[in-house]
Amino acid sequence: MVVTIDRSYTITPSDSSSTTIIPLSHCDQTKLPNHGSQLSLYTTSNSSSSMENLRASLSKALNLYYPLAGRLRWIHGGRLQLLCNSKGVTLLEATCHDNHTTLDMLLENLDNNVLLEQFLPKVDYSVDRIDDMPLMAAQFTRLPGNGVVLGMIICRAVVDGAALGNFICSWSKLARGEDLDSSLVPFYDRGLLDSLGVSVGPRFEHAEFLTPPLWEEQKEEPQEIELATVVLKLTKGQVEMLKKKAYHDGGKDGFGNGSNSSTLSSSRPYTSFEVISGHLWRCICKVKNEGNWGQKTRVCALVNCRNRFKPNLPQSYFGNATFPTVTPTCCFDDIVHKPLGYAVRNVRKAIERMNDEYVRSAIAYIANQKDMNSLREKLYNLGGGKSRVNPNIYIVSWANFPFYEADFGWGKPVCLVPGSINSDGKAFIMNNGSGDGFIVATCLQQSVVDDLKKLFYEDIEENEECGKIFESKLTERDVGHQDQKVHQQANAEHREKKREREIESETESYVLLL
Repeated sequence: MVVTIDRSYTITPSDSSSTTIIPLSHCDQTKLPNHGSQLSLYTTSNSSSSMENLRASLSKALNLYYPLAGRLRWIHGGRLQLLCNSKGVTLLEATCHDNHTTLDMLLENLDNNVLLEQFLPKVDYSVDRIDDMPLMAAQFTRLPGNGVVLGMIICRAVVDGAALGNFICSWSKLARGEDLDSSLVPFYDRGLLDSLGVSVGPRFEHAEFLTPPLWEEQKEEPQEIELATVVLKLTKGQVEMLKKKAYHDGGKDGFGNGSNSSTLSSSRPYTSFEVISGHLWRCICKVKNEGNWGQKTRVCALVNCRNRFKPNLPQSYFGNATFPTVTPTCCFDDIVHKPLGYAVRNVRKAIERMNDEYVRSAIAYIANQKDMNSLREKLYNLGGGKSRVNPNIYIVSWANFPFYEADFGWGKPVCLVPGSINSDGKAFIMNNGSGDGFIVATCLQQSVVDDLKKLFYEDIEENEECGKIFESKLTERDVGHQDQKVHQQANAEHREKKREREIESETESYVLLL
Protein backbone atom coordinates (compact mmCIF):
# COMPACT_ATOMS: atom_id res chain seq x y z
CA MET A 1 0.00 0.00 0.00
CA VAL A 2 1.28 3.45 -0.91
CA VAL A 3 -1.53 5.36 0.86
CA THR A 4 -2.23 5.44 4.58
CA ILE A 5 -5.30 6.90 6.29
CA ASP A 6 -4.26 9.53 8.85
CA ARG A 7 -7.66 10.58 10.23
CA SER A 8 -11.33 9.81 9.74
CA TYR A 9 -14.12 12.32 10.35
CA THR A 10 -17.89 12.04 10.37
CA ILE A 11 -19.29 15.24 8.92
CA THR A 12 -22.87 16.21 9.71
CA PRO A 13 -24.93 19.26 8.71
CA SER A 14 -23.99 22.22 10.87
CA ASP A 15 -27.71 22.87 11.37
CA SER A 16 -28.93 19.39 12.26
CA SER A 17 -32.66 18.80 12.17
CA SER A 18 -35.01 16.02 13.20
CA THR A 19 -35.33 12.83 11.18
CA THR A 20 -37.53 13.01 8.10
CA ILE A 21 -38.33 10.44 5.43
CA ILE A 22 -38.02 11.13 1.71
CA PRO A 23 -39.64 8.55 -0.57
CA LEU A 24 -37.36 7.64 -3.45
CA SER A 25 -38.78 8.16 -6.92
CA HIS A 26 -39.54 5.31 -9.32
CA CYS A 27 -36.40 6.27 -11.22
CA ASP A 28 -34.32 6.10 -8.01
CA GLN A 29 -35.69 2.62 -7.35
CA THR A 30 -34.15 1.24 -10.55
CA LYS A 31 -30.62 2.07 -9.35
CA LEU A 32 -28.39 -0.22 -7.35
CA PRO A 33 -27.86 0.83 -3.70
CA ASN A 34 -24.07 0.63 -4.06
CA HIS A 35 -21.67 3.49 -4.75
CA GLY A 36 -20.26 5.10 -7.84
CA SER A 37 -16.78 6.55 -7.56
CA GLN A 38 -14.81 9.48 -8.90
CA LEU A 39 -11.20 10.67 -8.64
CA SER A 40 -10.21 14.30 -9.16
CA LEU A 41 -6.49 15.06 -9.49
CA TYR A 42 -5.21 18.54 -8.61
CA THR A 43 -1.96 20.49 -8.72
CA THR A 44 -1.36 22.55 -5.60
CA SER A 45 1.71 23.88 -3.85
CA ASN A 46 0.04 24.35 -0.44
CA SER A 47 -2.44 21.90 1.06
CA SER A 48 -1.58 22.41 4.73
CA SER A 49 -4.91 24.01 5.66
CA SER A 50 -7.03 22.21 3.08
CA MET A 51 -8.49 19.55 5.37
CA GLU A 52 -9.91 22.00 7.90
CA ASN A 53 -11.49 23.98 5.08
CA LEU A 54 -12.94 20.83 3.49
CA ARG A 55 -14.54 19.79 6.78
CA ALA A 56 -16.13 23.18 7.44
CA SER A 57 -17.38 23.70 3.89
CA LEU A 58 -18.76 20.15 3.64
CA SER A 59 -20.75 20.65 6.84
CA LYS A 60 -22.23 23.86 5.36
CA ALA A 61 -23.00 22.11 2.07
CA LEU A 62 -24.86 19.37 3.94
CA ASN A 63 -27.25 21.98 5.33
CA LEU A 64 -28.64 22.26 1.80
CA TYR A 65 -27.88 18.71 0.66
CA TYR A 66 -28.97 17.09 3.92
CA PRO A 67 -30.23 13.82 2.33
CA LEU A 68 -26.58 12.86 1.66
CA ALA A 69 -26.05 12.72 5.43
CA GLY A 70 -28.88 10.22 5.76
CA ARG A 71 -29.25 6.48 5.24
CA LEU A 72 -31.27 4.08 3.10
CA ARG A 73 -33.77 1.54 4.38
CA TRP A 74 -35.41 -1.43 2.65
CA ILE A 75 -39.20 -1.48 2.44
CA HIS A 76 -41.67 -3.69 0.57
CA GLY A 77 -41.14 -5.11 -2.93
CA GLY A 78 -37.37 -4.60 -2.97
CA ARG A 79 -37.87 -0.86 -2.76
CA LEU A 80 -35.86 1.67 -0.78
CA GLN A 81 -36.61 4.63 1.43
CA LEU A 82 -34.36 7.56 2.33
CA LEU A 83 -34.02 8.47 6.01
CA CYS A 84 -32.75 12.01 6.51
CA ASN A 85 -31.34 11.44 10.00
CA SER A 86 -28.07 13.43 9.88
CA LYS A 87 -25.89 10.39 10.60
CA GLY A 88 -23.31 12.09 8.43
CA VAL A 89 -20.83 11.41 5.65
CA THR A 90 -17.30 10.07 6.03
CA LEU A 91 -14.32 12.29 5.24
CA LEU A 92 -10.84 10.75 5.29
CA GLU A 93 -7.46 12.46 5.44
CA ALA A 94 -4.69 10.42 3.86
CA THR A 95 -1.05 10.61 2.78
CA CYS A 96 0.81 8.91 -0.04
CA HIS A 97 4.28 8.02 1.28
CA ASP A 98 5.72 6.54 -1.92
CA ASN A 99 7.92 9.22 -3.48
CA HIS A 100 7.44 7.61 -6.90
CA THR A 101 3.65 7.98 -6.77
CA THR A 102 3.49 11.59 -7.92
CA LEU A 103 0.75 13.40 -9.78
CA ASP A 104 2.53 12.83 -13.08
CA MET A 105 2.88 9.12 -12.31
CA LEU A 106 -0.85 8.82 -11.59
CA LEU A 107 -1.70 10.62 -14.81
CA GLU A 108 0.29 7.98 -16.68
CA ASN A 109 -1.42 5.09 -14.84
CA LEU A 110 -5.12 5.94 -15.01
CA ASP A 111 -5.89 2.33 -15.98
CA ASN A 112 -4.26 0.86 -12.86
CA ASN A 113 -7.26 -0.07 -10.71
CA VAL A 114 -5.15 -1.51 -7.89
CA LEU A 115 -3.31 1.79 -7.56
CA LEU A 116 -6.28 4.14 -8.01
CA GLU A 117 -8.52 2.30 -5.55
CA GLN A 118 -6.14 3.30 -2.74
CA PHE A 119 -7.29 6.89 -3.24
CA LEU A 120 -10.96 5.99 -2.66
CA PRO A 121 -12.89 5.48 0.59
CA LYS A 122 -13.80 1.85 1.22
CA VAL A 123 -17.33 0.67 1.91
CA ASP A 124 -18.10 -2.55 3.76
CA TYR A 125 -20.97 -4.09 1.84
CA SER A 126 -21.03 -7.07 4.19
CA VAL A 127 -22.82 -5.08 6.89
CA ASP A 128 -26.14 -6.63 7.82
CA ARG A 129 -28.12 -3.42 7.74
CA ILE A 130 -28.10 -1.00 4.83
CA ASP A 131 -29.02 1.82 7.19
CA ASP A 132 -25.52 1.55 8.71
CA MET A 133 -23.92 2.37 5.35
CA PRO A 134 -23.03 6.01 4.58
CA LEU A 135 -24.45 7.39 1.35
CA MET A 136 -21.33 9.42 0.66
CA ALA A 137 -17.66 9.35 1.58
CA ALA A 138 -14.65 11.35 0.43
CA GLN A 139 -10.89 10.91 0.80
CA PHE A 140 -8.38 13.74 0.60
CA THR A 141 -4.87 12.43 -0.16
CA ARG A 142 -1.67 14.46 -0.28
CA LEU A 143 0.84 13.32 -2.89
CA PRO A 144 4.60 13.77 -2.85
CA GLY A 145 5.43 17.06 -4.52
CA ASN A 146 2.66 19.36 -5.66
CA GLY A 147 -0.40 17.18 -6.02
CA VAL A 148 -3.54 16.14 -4.16
CA VAL A 149 -6.30 13.67 -4.99
CA LEU A 150 -9.92 13.97 -3.94
CA GLY A 151 -11.64 10.61 -4.19
CA MET A 152 -15.37 10.40 -3.72
CA ILE A 153 -17.99 7.68 -3.58
CA ILE A 154 -21.74 8.33 -3.59
CA CYS A 155 -24.79 6.09 -3.54
CA ARG A 156 -26.28 5.53 -6.98
CA ALA A 157 -29.83 5.19 -5.64
CA VAL A 158 -29.81 8.75 -4.27
CA VAL A 159 -28.32 10.98 -7.00
CA ASP A 160 -27.39 10.95 -10.68
CA GLY A 161 -24.51 12.74 -12.40
CA ALA A 162 -26.34 16.06 -12.76
CA ALA A 163 -27.32 16.17 -9.08
CA LEU A 164 -23.81 15.14 -8.05
CA GLY A 165 -22.35 17.89 -10.23
CA ASN A 166 -24.51 20.51 -8.47
CA PHE A 167 -23.46 19.21 -5.06
CA ILE A 168 -19.74 19.24 -5.91
CA CYS A 169 -20.02 22.77 -7.34
CA SER A 170 -21.78 23.92 -4.16
CA TRP A 171 -19.21 22.30 -1.86
CA SER A 172 -16.29 23.78 -3.79
CA LYS A 173 -17.84 27.29 -3.89
CA LEU A 174 -18.34 27.21 -0.13
CA ALA A 175 -14.72 26.03 0.26
CA ARG A 176 -13.64 29.15 -1.66
CA GLY A 177 -15.73 31.33 0.65
CA GLU A 178 -18.33 32.19 -1.99
CA ASP A 179 -22.10 32.34 -1.67
CA LEU A 180 -24.32 29.92 -3.56
CA ASP A 181 -26.62 31.26 -6.24
CA SER A 182 -30.23 30.12 -6.54
CA SER A 183 -29.47 27.70 -9.38
CA LEU A 184 -27.61 25.44 -6.94
CA VAL A 185 -30.40 25.22 -4.36
CA PRO A 186 -31.62 21.62 -4.65
CA PHE A 187 -35.22 20.84 -5.64
CA TYR A 188 -36.41 17.90 -3.53
CA ASP A 189 -39.97 17.14 -4.66
CA ARG A 190 -39.43 13.67 -6.12
CA GLY A 191 -43.17 13.20 -6.28
CA LEU A 192 -43.15 15.61 -9.22
CA LEU A 193 -41.16 13.12 -11.28
CA ASP A 194 -43.38 10.19 -10.29
CA SER A 195 -46.54 12.12 -11.14
CA LEU A 196 -45.43 12.43 -14.76
CA GLY A 197 -46.07 8.73 -15.35
CA VAL A 198 -49.14 8.15 -13.22
CA SER A 199 -51.75 9.39 -15.68
CA VAL A 200 -50.48 7.67 -18.83
CA GLY A 201 -49.63 4.05 -18.03
CA PRO A 202 -46.92 2.18 -19.96
CA ARG A 203 -47.44 2.59 -23.72
CA PHE A 204 -44.23 0.98 -25.01
CA GLU A 205 -42.50 -2.37 -24.59
CA HIS A 206 -39.42 -0.92 -22.82
CA ALA A 207 -36.74 -3.37 -23.88
CA GLU A 208 -34.28 -1.47 -21.67
CA PHE A 209 -35.81 -3.19 -18.63
CA LEU A 210 -35.66 -6.68 -20.13
CA THR A 211 -32.75 -9.13 -19.96
CA PRO A 212 -30.03 -8.08 -22.44
CA PRO A 213 -28.46 -10.52 -24.91
CA LEU A 214 -26.21 -13.10 -23.23
CA TRP A 215 -22.97 -14.61 -24.49
CA GLU A 216 -24.06 -17.57 -26.56
CA GLU A 217 -20.87 -19.63 -26.71
CA GLN A 218 -18.96 -20.92 -23.71
CA LYS A 219 -16.06 -23.08 -24.90
CA GLU A 220 -14.77 -24.12 -21.48
CA GLU A 221 -16.07 -24.60 -17.99
CA PRO A 222 -17.14 -21.21 -16.63
CA GLN A 223 -14.34 -19.42 -14.80
CA GLU A 224 -14.24 -15.98 -13.30
CA ILE A 225 -13.07 -13.59 -16.01
CA GLU A 226 -10.07 -11.41 -15.25
CA LEU A 227 -11.09 -7.84 -15.98
CA ALA A 228 -9.01 -4.75 -16.66
CA THR A 229 -9.61 -1.05 -17.31
CA VAL A 230 -8.57 0.62 -20.54
CA VAL A 231 -8.18 4.40 -20.73
CA LEU A 232 -8.24 5.78 -24.27
CA LYS A 233 -7.69 9.41 -25.21
CA LEU A 234 -9.23 11.20 -28.19
CA THR A 235 -8.53 14.64 -29.60
CA LYS A 236 -11.38 16.76 -30.88
CA GLY A 237 -9.87 16.39 -34.32
CA GLN A 238 -10.15 12.61 -34.12
CA VAL A 239 -13.76 12.88 -33.00
CA GLU A 240 -14.55 15.25 -35.85
CA MET A 241 -13.02 12.73 -38.24
CA LEU A 242 -15.34 10.04 -36.84
CA LYS A 243 -18.29 12.39 -37.35
CA LYS A 244 -17.33 12.96 -40.98
CA LYS A 245 -16.94 9.23 -41.56
CA ALA A 246 -20.34 8.52 -39.99
CA TYR A 247 -21.88 11.27 -42.12
CA HIS A 248 -20.25 9.81 -45.23
CA ASP A 249 -21.68 6.41 -44.31
CA GLY A 250 -25.07 8.10 -44.33
CA GLY A 251 -24.78 8.02 -48.12
CA LYS A 252 -25.34 4.30 -47.74
CA ASP A 253 -28.06 5.00 -45.19
CA GLY A 254 -25.62 3.70 -42.60
CA PHE A 255 -27.35 0.41 -43.21
CA GLY A 256 -25.70 -0.61 -46.47
CA ASN A 257 -28.39 0.80 -48.74
CA GLY A 258 -26.97 2.94 -51.52
CA SER A 259 -28.64 6.32 -51.71
CA ASN A 260 -27.97 10.01 -51.99
CA SER A 261 -26.30 11.31 -48.83
CA SER A 262 -27.99 14.68 -49.17
CA THR A 263 -31.40 13.09 -48.76
CA LEU A 264 -30.54 10.48 -46.13
CA SER A 265 -28.05 12.37 -43.98
CA SER A 266 -29.28 13.18 -40.49
CA SER A 267 -31.32 16.28 -39.79
CA ARG A 268 -28.65 17.31 -37.26
CA PRO A 269 -24.93 16.57 -37.01
CA TYR A 270 -23.90 13.54 -35.01
CA THR A 271 -22.89 14.31 -31.43
CA SER A 272 -19.53 13.40 -29.96
CA PHE A 273 -21.26 10.90 -27.68
CA GLU A 274 -22.96 9.17 -30.60
CA VAL A 275 -19.84 8.72 -32.70
CA ILE A 276 -17.55 7.76 -29.81
CA SER A 277 -20.12 5.22 -28.60
CA GLY A 278 -20.60 3.78 -32.08
CA HIS A 279 -16.84 3.56 -32.66
CA LEU A 280 -16.24 1.91 -29.26
CA TRP A 281 -19.09 -0.55 -29.89
CA ARG A 282 -17.54 -1.66 -33.19
CA CYS A 283 -14.07 -2.03 -31.68
CA ILE A 284 -15.25 -4.06 -28.69
CA CYS A 285 -17.31 -6.36 -30.92
CA LYS A 286 -14.21 -6.90 -33.07
CA VAL A 287 -11.89 -7.82 -30.20
CA LYS A 288 -14.46 -10.01 -28.44
CA ASN A 289 -15.49 -11.86 -31.58
CA GLU A 290 -14.45 -15.52 -31.61
CA GLY A 291 -15.96 -16.34 -34.97
CA ASN A 292 -19.45 -16.13 -33.47
CA TRP A 293 -20.67 -13.51 -35.95
CA GLY A 294 -24.30 -14.15 -35.04
CA GLN A 295 -23.70 -13.11 -31.41
CA LYS A 296 -26.38 -10.62 -30.32
CA THR A 297 -25.28 -7.29 -28.87
CA ARG A 298 -26.67 -3.92 -27.88
CA VAL A 299 -25.64 -0.64 -26.26
CA CYS A 300 -27.32 0.67 -23.12
CA ALA A 301 -26.86 4.36 -22.29
CA LEU A 302 -28.15 6.64 -19.57
CA VAL A 303 -29.98 9.79 -20.65
CA ASN A 304 -30.50 12.81 -18.42
CA CYS A 305 -34.21 13.48 -18.97
CA ARG A 306 -34.63 16.76 -17.08
CA ASN A 307 -35.01 18.61 -20.38
CA ARG A 308 -36.98 15.87 -22.13
CA PHE A 309 -40.15 16.32 -20.15
CA LYS A 310 -42.75 18.89 -21.15
CA PRO A 311 -42.55 21.03 -19.11
CA ASN A 312 -38.93 20.43 -18.08
CA LEU A 313 -37.89 19.28 -14.64
CA PRO A 314 -35.92 21.91 -12.71
CA GLN A 315 -32.19 21.66 -13.46
CA SER A 316 -31.62 21.61 -9.69
CA TYR A 317 -33.80 18.51 -9.26
CA PHE A 318 -31.92 16.43 -6.66
CA GLY A 319 -32.24 12.74 -7.33
CA ASN A 320 -32.11 10.42 -10.30
CA ALA A 321 -33.64 11.68 -13.52
CA THR A 322 -31.45 9.58 -15.82
CA PHE A 323 -33.24 6.75 -17.57
CA PRO A 324 -31.70 3.86 -19.50
CA THR A 325 -32.18 3.48 -23.22
CA VAL A 326 -30.98 0.70 -25.50
CA THR A 327 -30.15 0.37 -29.16
CA PRO A 328 -31.94 -2.19 -31.31
CA THR A 329 -30.38 -5.61 -30.75
CA CYS A 330 -27.80 -6.22 -33.49
CA CYS A 331 -25.27 -8.94 -34.20
CA PHE A 332 -21.47 -8.83 -34.26
CA ASP A 333 -21.49 -9.34 -38.02
CA ASP A 334 -23.54 -6.20 -38.70
CA ILE A 335 -21.69 -4.00 -36.21
CA VAL A 336 -18.24 -5.06 -37.45
CA HIS A 337 -18.78 -5.33 -41.19
CA LYS A 338 -21.28 -2.58 -41.89
CA PRO A 339 -20.05 1.03 -42.01
CA LEU A 340 -19.43 3.05 -38.85
CA GLY A 341 -22.64 4.95 -39.62
CA TYR A 342 -24.65 1.79 -38.94
CA ALA A 343 -23.51 1.60 -35.31
CA VAL A 344 -23.72 5.37 -34.82
CA ARG A 345 -27.25 5.64 -36.18
CA ASN A 346 -28.38 2.80 -33.92
CA VAL A 347 -26.98 4.74 -30.96
CA ARG A 348 -28.86 7.81 -32.20
CA LYS A 349 -32.09 5.81 -32.40
CA ALA A 350 -31.73 4.93 -28.73
CA ILE A 351 -31.07 8.55 -27.69
CA GLU A 352 -33.84 10.11 -29.78
CA ARG A 353 -36.39 7.64 -28.46
CA MET A 354 -36.23 9.35 -25.07
CA ASN A 355 -38.91 11.98 -25.56
CA ASP A 356 -41.58 13.13 -23.11
CA GLU A 357 -44.07 10.41 -24.07
CA TYR A 358 -41.56 7.57 -23.89
CA VAL A 359 -40.03 8.56 -20.54
CA ARG A 360 -43.47 9.04 -18.96
CA SER A 361 -44.28 5.52 -20.14
CA ALA A 362 -41.04 4.27 -18.56
CA ILE A 363 -42.05 5.77 -15.20
CA ALA A 364 -45.41 4.02 -15.42
CA TYR A 365 -43.66 0.75 -16.35
CA ILE A 366 -41.43 0.97 -13.27
CA ALA A 367 -44.37 1.88 -11.03
CA ASN A 368 -46.17 -1.32 -12.10
CA GLN A 369 -43.30 -3.61 -11.02
CA LYS A 370 -44.05 -5.72 -7.99
CA ASP A 371 -40.43 -6.73 -7.37
CA MET A 372 -37.76 -4.09 -7.95
CA ASN A 373 -34.97 -6.59 -7.28
CA SER A 374 -36.10 -8.57 -10.31
CA LEU A 375 -36.09 -5.45 -12.49
CA ARG A 376 -32.60 -4.46 -11.29
CA GLU A 377 -31.32 -7.96 -11.99
CA LYS A 378 -32.47 -7.72 -15.60
CA LEU A 379 -31.37 -4.13 -16.09
CA TYR A 380 -27.84 -4.70 -14.84
CA ASN A 381 -27.53 -8.31 -16.04
CA LEU A 382 -26.79 -9.47 -12.50
CA GLY A 383 -27.63 -13.03 -13.45
CA GLY A 384 -24.83 -13.16 -16.04
CA GLY A 385 -22.19 -13.49 -13.34
CA LYS A 386 -18.48 -12.85 -13.65
CA SER A 387 -17.82 -16.11 -15.46
CA ARG A 388 -19.58 -15.10 -18.66
CA VAL A 389 -18.37 -12.61 -21.26
CA ASN A 390 -20.72 -9.67 -21.72
CA PRO A 391 -21.46 -8.97 -25.42
CA ASN A 392 -23.10 -5.62 -24.61
CA ILE A 393 -21.83 -2.17 -23.69
CA TYR A 394 -23.17 0.06 -20.91
CA ILE A 395 -22.09 3.65 -21.53
CA VAL A 396 -22.21 6.61 -19.15
CA SER A 397 -21.36 10.14 -20.27
CA TRP A 398 -19.82 12.68 -17.90
CA ALA A 399 -19.12 15.10 -20.74
CA ASN A 400 -21.87 17.62 -19.87
CA PHE A 401 -21.47 17.72 -16.10
CA PRO A 402 -19.59 20.54 -14.32
CA PHE A 403 -17.09 18.29 -12.52
CA TYR A 404 -14.14 20.28 -13.85
CA GLU A 405 -15.54 23.40 -12.16
CA ALA A 406 -14.79 21.89 -8.73
CA ASP A 407 -12.17 24.36 -7.48
CA PHE A 408 -11.74 23.94 -3.72
CA GLY A 409 -9.08 26.64 -3.63
CA TRP A 410 -6.41 24.61 -5.43
CA GLY A 411 -7.57 25.44 -8.94
CA LYS A 412 -9.62 23.20 -11.20
CA PRO A 413 -8.82 19.49 -11.59
CA VAL A 414 -6.17 18.59 -14.13
CA CYS A 415 -7.84 15.24 -14.65
CA LEU A 416 -11.02 13.42 -13.66
CA VAL A 417 -11.66 9.69 -13.96
CA PRO A 418 -13.98 7.04 -12.53
CA GLY A 419 -12.32 5.61 -9.47
CA SER A 420 -13.05 2.02 -10.35
CA ILE A 421 -14.79 0.20 -13.19
CA ASN A 422 -15.31 -3.47 -12.46
CA SER A 423 -18.09 -4.54 -14.82
CA ASP A 424 -17.34 -6.08 -18.22
CA GLY A 425 -18.54 -3.78 -20.99
CA LYS A 426 -19.08 -0.68 -18.84
CA ALA A 427 -17.62 2.54 -20.25
CA PHE A 428 -17.37 6.23 -19.36
CA ILE A 429 -16.98 9.11 -21.81
CA MET A 430 -15.53 12.30 -20.30
CA ASN A 431 -14.00 15.61 -21.31
CA ASN A 432 -10.30 15.92 -20.65
CA GLY A 433 -8.95 18.58 -18.31
CA SER A 434 -7.90 21.01 -21.03
CA GLY A 435 -11.23 20.82 -22.86
CA ASP A 436 -9.66 19.89 -26.20
CA GLY A 437 -10.52 16.20 -26.24
CA PHE A 438 -12.12 13.23 -24.54
CA ILE A 439 -11.20 10.37 -22.23
CA VAL A 440 -12.86 6.99 -22.74
CA ALA A 441 -12.50 4.55 -19.86
CA THR A 442 -13.89 1.05 -20.29
CA CYS A 443 -13.69 -2.32 -18.59
CA LEU A 444 -13.34 -5.65 -20.41
CA GLN A 445 -11.44 -8.93 -20.30
CA GLN A 446 -7.73 -8.61 -19.66
CA SER A 447 -7.07 -10.94 -22.61
CA VAL A 448 -8.32 -8.39 -25.19
CA VAL A 449 -7.01 -5.16 -23.67
CA ASP A 450 -3.98 -4.86 -25.96
CA ASP A 451 -6.12 -5.65 -29.02
CA LEU A 452 -8.57 -2.88 -28.13
CA LYS A 453 -5.80 -0.30 -27.57
CA LYS A 454 -4.39 -1.08 -31.00
CA LEU A 455 -7.65 -1.40 -32.91
CA PHE A 456 -9.25 1.71 -31.40
CA TYR A 457 -6.67 3.98 -33.00
CA GLU A 458 -6.09 1.91 -36.15
CA ASP A 459 -9.77 2.30 -37.01
CA ILE A 460 -9.56 6.06 -36.45
CA GLU A 461 -6.55 6.28 -38.76
CA GLU A 462 -8.47 4.26 -41.34
CA ASN A 463 -11.45 6.56 -40.89
CA GLU A 464 -9.12 9.54 -41.28
CA GLU A 465 -7.97 8.25 -44.67
CA CYS A 466 -11.58 7.66 -45.68
CA GLY A 467 -12.41 11.15 -44.47
CA LYS A 468 -9.67 12.67 -46.63
CA ILE A 469 -10.98 10.76 -49.64
CA PHE A 470 -14.51 11.91 -48.82
CA GLU A 471 -13.39 15.53 -48.46
CA SER A 472 -11.52 15.21 -51.77
CA LYS A 473 -14.69 13.95 -53.40
CA LEU A 474 -16.67 16.78 -51.87
CA THR A 475 -14.10 19.25 -53.18
CA GLU A 476 -14.26 17.68 -56.64
CA ARG A 477 -18.02 17.78 -56.48
CA ASP A 478 -17.99 21.43 -55.36
CA VAL A 479 -15.54 22.29 -58.13
CA GLY A 480 -17.75 20.40 -60.57
CA HIS A 481 -20.77 22.27 -59.31
CA GLN A 482 -18.88 25.54 -59.65
CA ASP A 483 -17.82 24.69 -63.23
CA GLN A 484 -21.37 23.69 -63.98
CA LYS A 485 -22.66 27.01 -62.64
CA VAL A 486 -20.12 28.92 -64.73
CA HIS A 487 -21.13 26.92 -67.79
CA GLN A 488 -24.83 27.52 -67.09
CA GLN A 489 -24.19 31.23 -66.57
CA ALA A 490 -22.25 31.41 -69.87
CA ASN A 491 -25.10 29.65 -71.66
CA ALA A 492 -27.60 32.03 -70.15
CA GLU A 493 -25.54 35.05 -71.21
CA HIS A 494 -25.20 33.57 -74.71
CA ARG A 495 -28.96 33.04 -74.92
CA GLU A 496 -29.60 36.57 -73.68
CA LYS A 497 -27.28 38.12 -76.27
CA LYS A 498 -28.82 35.96 -79.00
CA ARG A 499 -32.30 37.12 -77.96
CA GLU A 500 -31.11 40.76 -77.96
CA ARG A 501 -29.79 40.33 -81.51
CA GLU A 502 -33.09 38.77 -82.58
CA ILE A 503 -34.99 41.69 -81.07
CA GLU A 504 -32.71 44.15 -82.79
CA SER A 505 -33.17 42.28 -86.06
CA GLU A 506 -36.95 42.26 -85.61
CA THR A 507 -36.89 45.99 -84.86
CA GLU A 508 -34.78 46.78 -87.94
CA SER A 509 -37.14 44.74 -90.14
CA TYR A 510 -40.13 46.58 -88.72
CA VAL A 511 -38.54 49.98 -89.50
CA LEU A 512 -37.74 48.97 -93.07
CA LEU A 513 -41.31 47.85 -93.56
CA LEU A 514 -42.50 51.23 -92.43
